[in-house]
Amino acid sequence: MFVIGNLFTALAQILNGALTIYTWIIIFRVLASWVNPDPFNSVVQFLHKATDPVLEPARRIIPPIGMIDISPIVVLLLLQGVQHFLVRTLLDMGMRMR
Repeated sequence: MFVIGNLFTALAQILNGALTIYTWIIIFRVLASWVNPDPFNSVVQFLHKATDPVLEPARRIIPPIGMIDISPIVVLLLLQGVQHFLVRTLLDMGMRMR
């Protein structure tokens, strides 16, 4: 059973790292939107391609407040909740199987 426990622990660490990286990608996109970057820049295009699948549905549900788009804030809060719940659950499962 310890092998499955180690698998759950490894999955938790990988998921934690991936969600942390994705959180930073969203933060970089928000920061880039403040300076009105060149839309043909490859970094800006990557940020849009990486975050649009998550932010666009959130924008349809949560309309902007004036000129402020709060959908990234809501998505970041949801990501943090999912991260804490799933990672901690996988870690607990891994520890109990050892």
